[in-house]
Amino acid sequence: MRGAGIERPWEHQAQAAAHAVAGESVIIATGTASGKSLSYLVPVLSHLLDGSEAPNGRGTTALYLAPTKALAADQRRAVTELARPLGTAVRPAVFDGDTPVEEREWVRLYANYVLTNPDMLHRGILPGHARWSSFLRALRYVVIDECHTYRGVFGSHVAQVVRRLRRLCARYGASPVFLLASATAAAPGEGAARLTGVRPVEITEDTSPRGETVLALWEPPLTELEGERGAPVRRTATAETAELLTDLALQDVRTVAFVRSRRGAELVSLIAQERLANASANPPASTSADAPADIPAPRVPSAPPGTGRGGGLSARIAAYRGGYLPEERRALERALHTGELLGLAATNALELGIDISGLDAVLITGYPGTRASFWQQAGRAGRAGQGALAILVARDEPLDTYLVHHPESLFQTPVESTVLDPHNPYVLAPHLCAAAAEIPLTEADFTLFGPETGQLVRKLEERKLLRRRGSSWHWTRKERAADLTDIRGGGGRPVQVVEEDTGRLLGTVDASAAHTTVHDGAVHLHQGRTYVVRRLDLEDSAALVEEASPPWTTMARDTTSLAILETDQEVPWGEARLCFGSVEVTNQVVSYLRRRLMTGEVLGETKLDLPPRTLRTRAVWWTVTEDQLDAARINPEILAGALHAAEHAAIGILPLFATCDRWDIGGVSIALHPDTLLPTVFVYDGQPGGAGFAERAFHTAREWLTATRDAIAACECEAGCPSCIQSPKCGNANDPLHKRGAVRVLTELLKSAP
Repeated sequence: MRGAGIERPWEHQAQAAAHAVAGESVIIATGTASGKSLSYLVPVLSHLLDGSEAPNGRGTTALYLAPTKALAADQRRAVTELARPLGTAVRPAVFDGDTPVEEREWVRLYANYVLTNPDMLHRGILPGHARWSSFLRALRYVVIDECHTYRGVFGSHVAQVVRRLRRLCARYGASPVFLLASATAAAPGEGAARLTGVRPVEITEDTSPRGETVLALWEPPLTELEGERGAPVRRTATAETAELLTDLALQDVRTVAFVRSRRGAELVSLIAQERLANASANPPASTSADAPADIPAPRVPSAPPGTGRGGGLSARIAAYRGGYLPEERRALERALHTGELLGLAATNALELGIDISGLDAVLITGYPGTRASFWQQAGRAGRAGQGALAILVARDEPLDTYLVHHPESLFQTPVESTVLDPHNPYVLAPHLCAAAAEIPLTEADFTLFGPETGQLVRKLEERKLLRRRGSSWHWTRKERAADLTDIRGGGGRPVQVVEEDTGRLLGTVDASAAHTTVHDGAVHLHQGRTYVVRRLDLEDSAALVEEASPPWTTMARDTTSLAILETDQEVPWGEARLCFGSVEVTNQVVSYLRRRLMTGEVLGETKLDLPPRTLRTRAVWWTVTEDQLDAARINPEILAGALHAAEHAAIGILPLFATCDRWDIGGVSIALHPDTLLPTVFVYDGQPGGAGFAERAFHTAREWLTATRDAIAACECEAGCPSCIQSPKCGNANDPLHKRGAVRVLTELLKSAP
């Protein structure tokens, strides 16, 4: 440590290291830049130096799991630097999809600190465990970094991958200690126990010094344009972020702008580059000829001495996102780390613990979905202990608008618990198959994988996926069981997007999103180019496209029906009922709208002939009675619109209470549901078997629906807009909606909430 310039660890680092050395699993959940890496590296590197504990000549080994390739590569740099005085005793190596084939054999045989991700562990290491036996036999520590990112269905899959790892380690005589690092989280020990199956010691008190961070909430102004149903249109968060990035670059302020989409990151970078290049040529009030027409020119401040206005600054702005070549990503990471880059527009890959110390400011384009992610992104600035600036630029959505007007929900509310369900049968079943393919299953394994294991094994046996021989169950198929499961939750074979004239593969779209995004006639964006889908071939999982520049965009319309399969919990709210249980959702895309790019004006509707899809999942729902509707002054003419508006707003606000994004969940509102025989609003998880979000909504329903009502009531619009009740994912083109009716029905519902 002294060789790295560290004289003494902070108290929380010393505590975590002491527990790890004593053989206790630990989760350290402290703030950004609090030295979590050192907390687990001290015990890891100490044991790697001591080869006497291992039963073979290789020495003790350790495994590091990161949710992204970028974080694993960054950690390797940090470990290499820290371990340089130790010579060759510590041999770190990255093993992921970017690792050249010729290097993989060396990693497997000689590396004693392997850095990888859950995907590679699932598909590359565990199925080939016999070839990794010397590594697994000597495995002392498993580090799970940024473990708060393992949530929902993805987190549930990772939890079962970890259980498979523990099972194989036990087979080889190892019982590794788990060292988990997380952003500040509610009940981190419980979340870590669900993830690993091992209850760790919690370290939550942050004793590290830090500089002052100024936090700002920024709401873009309204424009003169009118959107759907005459609703006012705000200037986009993307445009505001590009302008702020330009202003900060002109002041020589090192900045990262977090943008939620790949396309958005590219656009922010492009606009900022253009404006910096033209800043000295254009007067402050002019508009760049190449910028999109809805984005006015930036307010250009006086440039610092010696920097000029624009010119060479534009070359110090770049974008960072998935889809780049590995060497391109590494080069950008190095340039940001060294200060060669002044500004970077990035997707959330840089939210995690990559060392980008020296940043002065962070721009967050839209609320990132959870308070944990917000504080992670805001904490990227000021990592060297200096003061910093963090700005949340609100999107035109209910949750962002609510937070701007209720800052206490962000600054005075604890971060969320990590929501995952490793016992979800849709998650557990394929991992039981993968585990049986690795080593035949026995009843002794049932406790490890969860209480539903025995029943699921028998079902898998009936489906002839597993075969019982004596007291164990074996995988029966020729294909590798691990290859049949996408732990990122793609929902089936990805649809390939192919340029029709050339046969060139442009990319892929998740199967679950194909019907709504690459249907016949859909406008598809890829790396800044626009394509139109000529044909969606569902049998071959391919969408054939051609490059075009239509003056419109497209939005799919669908119909959704929902049947209640089982009610697990029911709570009376006066005459109303709040319920949680299993449902079956049937969805069919029936048409798409062509809408003018700038105004959202509908130019026409085209019918589609796509098959319906069904989803068995978990949902929360509430009902109201006729007397309650009378008390709320909801007549039959506005009932459907009131329920629909309440549903949209509830979906938009739920990420404040559950670690999800609005795109992870869906909803249905029905004026008379055939199963309840009452007006009913459903919110359901968008993954088979559920992801834990609806259950979290059930348990926080009073706070969740109160915030929903307040968000609608506080919006300044007259009849509803994207900031309150309009949804960008509505299959019915946001019709019908009734803003005041939604406020009244939610107020009446909440009167009797326990």
